[in-house]
Amino acid sequence: MTGVGAADAATPSTAGVAASASTASVTASATNSVSNSVSKQAPPRGRLAATASPLYRTGTLNASCAAGQIRAGSAASYRNFMTQVNRCLNLAWKTQFRKAKLPFAQPVLRFTTTKVGSPCGRWPSGAGGYYCSTNRTIYIGVFRDVLKNPFGPNHVQFMAHEYAHHVQQLGGIMSYYGQSTWRARTSTKLAFSRRIELQADCLGSAFLRQVADDVSLEQEQWDSMVEWTARNGHKTWPTNDHGKGPSQAYWMNRGFNSGSPSACNTWTASARSVA
Repeated sequence: MTGVGAADAATPSTAGVAASASTASVTASATNSVSNSVSKQAPPRGRLAATASPLYRTGTLNASCAAGQIRAGSAASYRNFMTQVNRCLNLAWKTQFRKAKLPFAQPVLRFTTTKVGSPCGRWPSGAGGYYCSTNRTIYIGVFRDVLKNPFGPNHVQFMAHEYAHHVQQLGGIMSYYGQSTWRARTSTKLAFSRRIELQADCLGSAFLRQVADDVSLEQEQWDSMVEWTARNGHKTWPTNDHGKGPSQAYWMNRGFNSGSPSACNTWTASARSVA
């Protein structure tokens, strides 16, 4: 789930993939740091930022993640697990941005037990968390219903999806989205929202593929996740701003099967595949 703030569009707009979240009254933030590699270039602007991102040419994600386990009902173990996953994502995407010769900065990570607002607006309905582009913060809800599910790969996919919105922000894709949907008709806004959300599904799944062994994800379990999404993935989003269940499943599989951002260019895909 992503929020586009005033830095990217004249009015806030929301979209994104919700997973469930959890219970505890603690907030935490990851340090925001900028990579120091030499010869950086500004990210592409406008449509090219989305359709021809240098990130598509950076090869497979190089990722590993000893995140530990979540104990059912334990807010502390959930926060620890998600913090470790965020660190793994920082390392993986820092490498991809270096390959693309683009500047990189870590997002802020904030845990919350209430559905807090942000510079991007209210907590999106139905979401377990979201990303706000204005303050580059990932909000993760620590809610009671999430703590009932200790299956780590589900939560990795959720975190990696929200992190993918940060990748889109750094790569200029989020700015293109905001510029294109400002003052656009509703059908256009929804079409752009689906492309940005389905790309995040794909990028998140590419990361999950690379850490599958670390988080004990078996192929049959992945297949079950995809099948569930195909049947149910759209039910939280009645306006179809995230794509129908089969579309979500399609892009999840593309990312997982490739392990690379190259499979995740939703911006040049046919309208049918992002329906």
